[in-house]
Amino acid sequence: MYQKLSDFKLSKSQRGRSGLQVQIWWLVQSILFGCSPQFMYGWRRFLLRSFGAEIGKGVIIRPSARITYPWNLIVGDYAWVGDDVVLYNWSKINVGPNAVVSQRSYLCTATHDYLDPTFPLTSQAIDVEEEAWIATDCFIAPGVTIGKGAVIGARSSVFSNMPEGMICFGNPAKPIKKRLD
Repeated sequence: MYQKLSDFKLSKSQRGRSGLQVQIWWLVQSILFGCSPQFMYGWRRFLLRSFGAEIGKGVIIRPSARITYPWNLIVGDYAWVGDDVVLYNWSKINVGPNAVVSQRSYLCTATHDYLDPTFPLTSQAIDVEEEAWIATDCFIAPGVTIGKGAVIGARSSVFSNMPEGMICFGNPAKPIKKRLD
């Protein structure tokens, strides 16, 4: 047997908060966060901080961004999170100061152990270091670090760490050249 989903169990502590808190966040995100006008960045920062996120000053997060668990989110000063970005953060996602996560990108900290028929959930943090830019429609896998100042080209899939100051792209993404000479 490859997987037997009837035996899947989610630990009560895996989400980091009670089921009630999770449901309240999802409701707040759908109504108060998601329906807020584009220019209300301060309001969205307030909502995220109210649920345990560490959000720096001047952060821009678009209302269509989706954050699974704000208590697992750290965003540094003046960072941007674009439209339709998904931060699937069972583990911490750290977006450093002046970093950009562009529209439709998906940062995923969780996966399943496909070797175990009970299909347990596993997760690893993602770190987007300062001044990095994840361009549109990228996938960032669990446990990945995007180095300081790195650029991840549009529609790239990143499954391993990308070095500082490099332009990287592809599926899987690979460092191609230095961002600055």
